[in-house]
Amino acid sequence: MRELVLDTETTGLDPKDGHRIIELACVELHNYIPTGVFWHWYFNPERPVPKEATAIHGLTDAFLADKPLFSSLASEMLAVLEGARLIIHNAAFDVGFLNFEFQKLGYPPPISMERVTDTLALARRKHPGSPNNLDALCRRYGIDNSTRTKHGALLDSELLADVYLRLIGAEQAGLDLGARSAEVAVAGQAAAVQVRLKPLAPRLTAEEAAAHAAFVASLGDKAIWKRYDDAPPAQPVQTAA
Repeated sequence: MRELVLDTETTGLDPKDGHRIIELACVELHNYIPTGVFWHWYFNPERPVPKEATAIHGLTDAFLADKPLFSSLASEMLAVLEGARLIIHNAAFDVGFLNFEFQKLGYPPPISMERVTDTLALARRKHPGSPNNLDALCRRYGIDNSTRTKHGALLDSELLADVYLRLIGAEQAGLDLGARSAEVAVAGQAAAVQVRLKPLAPRLTAEEAAAHAAFVASLGDKAIWKRYDDAPPAQPVQTAA
């Protein structure tokens, strides 16, 4: 399953008031595993960015002046989004802006809420009564968000990917084999191993062994089972004490 963890930054709160998307980022997951693939775009909104918005995300008119228009990258973005399930925090906000932008260009609304997982709704169900903004969830799950001094679509998508995997219990447990080996060496401990001098008796009955031998013989000389029948006897088994 292909998923895209998505975030936007905008000039304001409502596209119907003339506000525009100025940043979009997506981080890809495949079967709940980050692929390392991401997409990141800035856009010239063709309007001033209010100071209140700049205070949140740090994006200024001067920075965005030479960036491409949303319209010039619309087909590219649609190709990236096609077929993926979208993971978004407070999804109605981002989906509303994206669909408004695409419809303004004559595209049908490309994003149905049926293909969206809203991590804010997930967090509210899992942690009712607790703060569930991105910073609060990072603190809850021990995710380092120390570089998040302002909102940013790419960084927020990366953080949200970690939060999402923890919300659904799909984060991968690290094996940390190197650390465990080091701990054993430092402690001066070693696993005690002893040799089983007398192999365990087989559990097959004589009738079952004969039936198996007859079946293998019926397969012909090239049957893979012949490799096992012709193999040397097993050596004594070592078991941990």
